[in-house]
Amino acid sequence: MSLTIVAIVIACFFAMNIGASGTAAAMGPAYGSGAIPNKRIAMLLVGIFAFLGALSGDEVVRTIGSGIIPTSIVDVEIVIIILAAACLSLFIANLLGIPLSTSEVIVGAIVGAGIAYQALFFDSLLVIVSFWVIVPVVAFFLAFVFGYFVKILENKHPALKGEGKWRKPLAILLIVSACMEAFAAGMNNVANAIGPLVGAGLIDIQFAILLGGFFVALGAIFLGGKVLETNGKRITKLSLLQGSTVSLTGGSLVIIASIFGLPVPLTQVTTSAIIGIGTLEGGFRLWQKSILKQIIKVWIVSPLFSLVLSYGLILLFKQGDYYSLAVLLSVLIATVGSFSLYKTVRKERRMTYDDGAGI
Repeated sequence: MSLTIVAIVIACFFAMNIGASGTAAAMGPAYGSGAIPNKRIAMLLVGIFAFLGALSGDEVVRTIGSGIIPTSIVDVEIVIIILAAACLSLFIANLLGIPLSTSEVIVGAIVGAGIAYQALFFDSLLVIVSFWVIVPVVAFFLAFVFGYFVKILENKHPALKGEGKWRKPLAILLIVSACMEAFAAGMNNVANAIGPLVGAGLIDIQFAILLGGFFVALGAIFLGGKVLETNGKRITKLSLLQGSTVSLTGGSLVIIASIFGLPVPLTQVTTSAIIGIGTLEGGFRLWQKSILKQIIKVWIVSPLFSLVLSYGLILLFKQGDYYSLAVLLSVLIATVGSFSLYKTVRKERRMTYDDGAGI
């Protein structure tokens, strides 16, 4: 019983981090374009609509709970390990203010458990990972195309940039679009926190959705400020109509995926749409921004980090396989050491060339 309580507490903490990372990013365009200048109001709206969306997220809950690994290997201890690995990955990203995909970290942690027990539904996993790539790419191109027509309209009718009498209706359109995206975020992402609990049979699916939705909303309201700043202002400046394009594109794609029970990276979808608009406006110079490079690196590393962490914790606490754990740690240390050595060599070469000296 005590372990079940621990698992539920970790899931609730994870849900709060989901609210901070995934759902707060949904209001980024509205906040960044000035439709909602008050950060607290933006975060409150995200929390409300994310909770409402969570009430419709049962299909994704089932996928996370039983669609990747068989429920026969999932007990309360495995649930704690999966949630702890995913939660730690997400918490670190939130401290950095990076919009991280909660779907990636939880799926990575579940896959780590499946590898440890050599039990994975590879077909389902392949479909999920494929959509991790497909949906953000589609979001980028849709935002780029729609943004092109928006740019034509704004050039032809400058008032559509949010000036004069058009500002209020355009701001309302953007806020409605952002709320729809927050709804989509709750619909898709709440499963990431409570899916493992349902898969292990620890709590009923309906109660799990209510619990997860409540803590996702709390996380969006109290912890989402940094990610809101990142998506709203540090990537590219958006007009009101451009912000609506981003939110409608991202929200629609995520809702469609949720209906089919597919956990997709909402934050990646939104960020990809923002990059699509930004590329149209400023060309590929946008891709040189350090914040984009940092986001892309975290996207790649996060599922692998949670996978390795989950796998290592199972080896340590469940299987007692210290030999495999030692090999895993050695590989990690060697990888980190090699990367550090590579950076040191590059720095020394650069200093040598700058000084005009040789060996």
